[in-house]
Formats: sequence, structure tokens, C-alpha cells
Amino acid sequence: MALNLRQKQTECIIRMLNLNQPLNATGTANEEAYKILIYDKFCQNILSPLIHVKDLRKHGVTLYFLIDKDRKPVHDVPAVYFVQPSQVNVQRIVADASQSLYDSFHLNFSSSIPRPLLEDLASGTLHSESIDKISKVHDQYLEFVTLENNLFSLAQKSCYVQLNDPSAGDREIEEIVEKVASGLFCVLATLAIVPVIRCPRGGPAEMVAAVLDQKLRDHLLSKNNLFTEGGGFASSFQRPVLCLFDRNFELSVGIQHDFRYRPLVHDVLGLRLNRLSVQGEKGGMRSYELDSSDPFWVANGSLEFPEVAVEIETQLNKYKKDVDEVNRRTGGTDGAEFEGTDLIGNTKHLMNAVNSLPELTERKQVIDKHTNIATVLLGEIKERSLDSYAKKEDDMMVRGGIDRNELLGVLRGKGTKMDKLRFAIIYLICSESINQSEVEAIEAALRESEVDNCAFQYVKKMKSLNVSLASANSASRSNIVDWAEKLYGQSISAVTAGVKNLLSGDRQLALTRTVEALMEGKPNPEVDSYLVLDPRAPKSGSGTSSSHLKGPYKEAIVFMIGGGNYMEYGSLQEFAQRQQPVKHVIYGTTEILTGMEFVEQLTVLGQKMGLGGSVAPPAPTH
Repeated sequence: MALNLRQKQTECIIRMLNLNQPLNATGTANEEAYKILIYDKFCQNILSPLIHVKDLRKHGVTLYFLIDKDRKPVHDVPAVYFVQPSQVNVQRIVADASQSLYDSFHLNFSSSIPRPLLEDLASGTLHSESIDKISKVHDQYLEFVTLENNLFSLAQKSCYVQLNDPSAGDREIEEIVEKVASGLFCVLATLAIVPVIRCPRGGPAEMVAAVLDQKLRDHLLSKNNLFTEGGGFASSFQRPVLCLFDRNFELSVGIQHDFRYRPLVHDVLGLRLNRLSVQGEKGGMRSYELDSSDPFWVANGSLEFPEVAVEIETQLNKYKKDVDEVNRRTGGTDGAEFEGTDLIGNTKHLMNAVNSLPELTERKQVIDKHTNIATVLLGEIKERSLDSYAKKEDDMMVRGGIDRNELLGVLRGKGTKMDKLRFAIIYLICSESINQSEVEAIEAALRESEVDNCAFQYVKKMKSLNVSLASANSASRSNIVDWAEKLYGQSISAVTAGVKNLLSGDRQLALTRTVEALMEGKPNPEVDSYLVLDPRAPKSGSGTSSSHLKGPYKEAIVFMIGGGNYMEYGSLQEFAQRQQPVKHVIYGTTEILTGMEFVEQLTVLGQKMGLGGSVAPPAPTH
């Protein structure tokens, strides 16, 4: 059974909209009831990529509001609340119930509501004598945003900064790890699977793995648990593997420019929750939706931009040909008079033409949409030389360096300040060792372009630790790790991840290569040291009990802590499709970031460590 996260989450939401009653064959509840939907901002983002207004109408939702807005009473109508379990939301629910805004309250929390909040809810409604208004309280375990069948995000902001903040204490780190593990628990509960967990040792990935493993173990102890339907002896033969990584595992992917359609649209035009706004052809902004209902997006998202342009042209010509064909058959073009002789034949052609019109109209809308998006993209590509950035970064990755003149040429050429900063950071990550004079030349070039180089300084600092670690002998190694731990809080993995991981050899990302090795389940020096946790097995001390966990795995969930992107998602999907038979990989992350958003997080870390600083105006020359 293929894991389809989008479908599973949508089913849960539809069941919730139908007051958690079992649905009939048509996918609606047997009783037609009109109701009101109340949600908070976070849950609005969960609903937005999955459910449209017409779907809400279909399930009897006539009105929908944000919880923090002032609302008028609507009597005799049940209200479905879908909110995060927070103090503010619980207080608002109690206030709504005490004012009898609605006939009955069906409360759905996006994750498990903690005991103290549940008690607040009970005592609050009891005091205001409105406890009879509360029909049901459900924990929905839906605290994640599914963007495509195989792509989800926990929508947890600035995780990378929080985990790598030098001033973060143990408690803050534990809170973040707990939050990430809870989000992953929601995903697994929605899929009703208990995977085998693999991750590199050390750093945030191991911490999340340990907390998640314990959560699953505790939950499996209860008889009536969320995984019973996925349990049983038969299913234990084919369980998926959950591979956890931390952004420092492969830093470069979060920063580099990619020239494929999906990552390009996200990075340049700011695709968010499957929607984006671009300048329309006739002026004004046009808003578009890009998801699995768009056949062109699904088919061509992983192609390089020039191939996409060719494909748009091909589709347009095919569309014109089909329109001409319809016109020819119905005698609409050559102005031929309609003769009554072949009445049946003509009527048949007309019927066919009428039937093919909706499909043709839809195709034309998709073509127009992508023509508009591609035109805007092309403008940005030309203005910022994005094709040249992508190509040169790729070359640097493969060759492990770049000619000095070429490097400075890029930094003094076209592109935004952020493009130049990203390019400079990729140079740092790719170089085997730091060449002091080159670095100074880069810093001077960045200053000339008035670029804030905090992020550059931060990566340079990480890099110097990395290199000194590689050259340090084993005796002094532990001292460096101690020092790094003081400096970076929890980001030891950033320091101990060798330069090898930061380099992506043959365009296959290190992440994809590692996932491939983990799914094969054969002995492999790259992943033999990885931790193995199986929540269904008795606990073993070492975390390496692999005797009962022989691969290969058909399905994997790959999760990136600290921010992911469409480039990694695309790379993993290509790998899965290439396999014989085809494998299934779901990619998730704490938040989906553009290169710019990720570099902004690096900048914050640089500032926290007192590195770099704002732009100093160039000294006047006499």
C-alpha cells in the first residue's frame, strides 16, 4: 500500500467537517447538517492546500471564521472548531461557549491537548454553566501542512537558528526537539504506521529520533492506540524507514541556486502553500495555484527551465491544432454554409465539439498560467543572470573550487545582493581549504556591493572548525568538539560532519545518496554507523540491533530538521522513480525555505556570535 499523506490528511479533515461521523460511499455524512467552521491561523494553513471553498460547501459548511475575530451569534447551528491546543484558543472557546454563540461546539485540536489545558476548558465551561454546549473534544493529530502527495512541512519557523544558537540553553533545545518529534508523531499517526527510525549519531537528528522513539513506545503500550489498524503481524514485514537528518548534514542545498522549474518558482517567485502571485500580462497581479490538480506542474516541475519553455510551446501548438480540428469538423472556419443534407453527421460533430469545449478551455487556462509564470521568471533570470549562478555553483560543487577572476567577476556582475552572498557562501563550502587572500578579496567585493556578510562570516567560522577538525589528531579532537559545543550549543554535527558531506559529487545530493543506502539495507560504510531505533522492538542499549531489520525498504519518509527545499524534494522523487520496481519516498521538513530565507537565518546566527556586522561604507579614496 503506497503511503499517500495528502489523501490521508484530507480524509481526516473531511471526517472532522462531518462532525467526526463515519462517511458514506459518496464521501459525505449520512445526515446533512449545516455548520460553521472556526479555525486559527495555523490550522487555516493546514486546510488551505487541501480544501477549497467549494469542498467546504459540499460538506455543509456555510460560514467560516478565524477564531480571534469578533463573531455574531448564530443560533441552532453546530460549530466545528479546528485550532491548536493553546492557552489563548482555550480561553476564546470558553468565552464563545459562555456567550452561547452556537448551538453546540465540536472541538478538534490539531495535536494532543495537554492535560492542564483540558482542565482549564472543563473548569471554564463549568463556571459559566456552558459545559453542555461542548459536544465532543477530539485530538486530531494533524499538526503539519501537506503540500503534495509526498511533501509536508511542520511549519515550525526558524528551527535552524534555535538549534544552532550559541546562547540556547538545554531547556530551549529540548523544547524544540519535543515540538519537532510531536509534529512527526502527528504525521505517523495520520498514516497509521510505526516506521524503523535511522539517523546519523550526534546532533539534533539523534535527539529527535530518541524522543520520537519514546513517544511511539509509550503510545503503543495502550491497547486502543492510533496504530492498531496499521499493526498486526502481516504488516510488520513491510514497514517504511524514517530517515532523520539535520540541515548541517548538507548545508549547500539550502543556499545554492537551482535551474529546475519547481525550485526556481519557489526560490524566485515565493511559492507559499502552493500559491503565488505574479505580475499579469496586462498589468495587475495574478494569483495562481500550483498543486497536483495542475497536470503541467506535476509533469514538468523537475525539468530545467529552458525545457519547460519548450514544453509550453509544444502544448500551445497542440492546443491550437485541436481547436482547428474542432472548427473544421463543425464547419466553423471556412464559412461553409450549413447544408441540411448530412444533418445526422453534422449534429454528431457538433455534439462532440460541445463535449470537448470544457477540456479545451481548461487546457488553455493551464497554458496561459504557465506562459505568464515563465515570462516573469525569464525576466528575473535575465536581470539576475540566474542561469550563470546555477551553472557556476554546480561547477564549483563538482570541481571543488573556481578560478579567482571568475569568482570575483560574478560578485561584481549582475544579481541581487543576496545572489552574490549565496554564491560566496557556496564557494566557502566547496573549497577544500580556506585560501585567506581569496576570502579577503571576496569580502572586499561583498563590501563594494554593500552586502551584509554576517552569514558569510558564520559559515567561515563553521568551516574553519570543520577544517581544523579534519586536520586535528584524535587526541586533541575531543577538545575541539568541546569548544565547538560551547560555541554552537547543540550543533556538534555541523562541526563533525566532514567536508565530504558538504560536497555533492555528481549532482546526486548527499542526502539522496544516503537515503538510497538506508533503503537498500545492505552493509555500507557510509551508513553503518547510523542509529537504528525500532519502537515496536524491545529496547536495546546500543541502538544498533539490526538483526530483525533487514532491508530493502520499499517506502521511506525522509525528514530534514532545520529547513528543507524543493531541490531536495525533487532529487528524492527522481531517485524513487528511477528504482526498479519504483520506490516511494515522502519528504518532510520543519519548514520549507527559499535560499534567501535560509541565508537570513545564517545571518541571524552570525549576528548572535558577533561576526561580520552591517556594511561599513567604503573608505574615501584621495
